[in-house]
Amino acid sequence: MYFGLSEDQIFFQDNIKRFLEENSSVDILRKIAADDRTFAKDIHDGIVNLGINGLLVPEEFGGLGLDILFAAAISESLGYGAGATPFVGSYVMAPIAIIDGGSDKQKQNYLTNVASNEVKFGVGFSALTGARDDSEIQIKGNKISGRSLFVLDYEYATHFMISDINGCIGVIDAQANGIDLVELKTIDRTRNVCELILKNVDFEILEQTKNSKNTAEKVIDAGRIMLAADSLGAAQNMINKAVDYAKERKQFGRAIGSFQAVKHMCAEMVAELEPCYALIWHAAHAQKHMPNEARLMACQAKSHLSDVTKEVAKKSTEVHGGMGFTDLLGLHYWFKRIGLNRQLLGTPERVREEAALLQLN
Repeated sequence: MYFGLSEDQIFFQDNIKRFLEENSSVDILRKIAADDRTFAKDIHDGIVNLGINGLLVPEEFGGLGLDILFAAAISESLGYGAGATPFVGSYVMAPIAIIDGGSDKQKQNYLTNVASNEVKFGVGFSALTGARDDSEIQIKGNKISGRSLFVLDYEYATHFMISDINGCIGVIDAQANGIDLVELKTIDRTRNVCELILKNVDFEILEQTKNSKNTAEKVIDAGRIMLAADSLGAAQNMINKAVDYAKERKQFGRAIGSFQAVKHMCAEMVAELEPCYALIWHAAHAQKHMPNEARLMACQAKSHLSDVTKEVAKKSTEVHGGMGFTDLLGLHYWFKRIGLNRQLLGTPERVREEAALLQLN
């Protein structure tokens, strides 16, 4: 029996990798990092044309009706190519929240428009994954106030999806009165996050989330798996770059890849990363087929990949020597992407604590 991605999943992956290889070179990433958003918009539009916006939307609402494992395969490709496009929040977390927690009317309204790319979501769940002082979200009736930190995928958002600490999820129009948006400059300039300061803003609560955290937990689990898969793809690219460099770079008349120390570093990176593929696939599969394991596996995937890919990023840079730190080579775009993924939706320490508590209950 074959355990791995299907032909369709691999085909979709390859299409995204090919698109990013052709349209997102290091030179393009450098321009995006310098805030030339024209190139980022072109990449986003191209990726959407490949169908990722309707990936998880059921067919009855105009989407492809695929699952979390398929989405994880796509996220891996985006990480591999350092895709400067919204994905985790807009096209994974938001659709899952609406499918699981929305009323029939809300599903018809939002999912149909997500599939047609008329609605794009920014997603803020910091109240559940890492709230800070003075950042409490308060929901009173159909109004919301407070601060939502590290909102994902805000750049093209027509709407924002916000959760409070109790797991109540709702939607606000990006053009509504009372919203103050503050862009947060992170180390990763291929993607943008923001802070939303909300003052008595109109808030449409997803009907099934008023008295339960179940939907919010499913959404966060899916988001964590996507971030882990993104880091997996980025780390694999860094390994490939390190191996290629070790074959070409010569010292003392020999390729540095022939030196035992460099061989060991490359072998260690591969040995550390290879088991992570199975971990991601199993965590994604569990979301639909193994509900009793789903939360724990999402926590394990996010925390473990955060640490493994951090080490891979470090060793890959070391293989490149001094060149690894230069903007000319551009290796740092993947390094920084892994660094941001490590922090979003819960640090490894916080996520491991959640995993420990799950096993106690």
